[in-house]
Amino acid sequence: MATTAERIEDIIASSDVVLFMKGIPAAPQCGFSAAVVQVLAGVGVPYRAVDVLQDPMVREGIKAFSNWPTIPQLYIKGEFVGGCDIVREMFQAGELTQLLADKGVAVTA
Repeated sequence: MATTAERIEDIIASSDVVLFMKGIPAAPQCGFSAAVVQVLAGVGVPYRAVDVLQDPMVREGIKAFSNWPTIPQLYIKGEFVGGCDIVREMFQAGELTQLLADKGVAVTA
């Protein structure tokens, strides 16, 4: 059986953009997760959402994996980008769209 860290690695490797969040995009369970979902919708990038509330091992494991204490957490092409404040600031500065372009991730916005 895979360790939690191996499961998280597999999840991150499964999609160009992965968001570990509380709830699902259609029904976020915290304001920070809702804000990142809104940013990703604004950029128009497809992503995989992982509801950490459904899996306590992933919920705790992702914090250790990234060495980041909070959720949501955004990964692009396997690289940890940040949490809500960082993602929001990058979006407002145009840096998030640029990062996606630099990584070869297509956006529709």
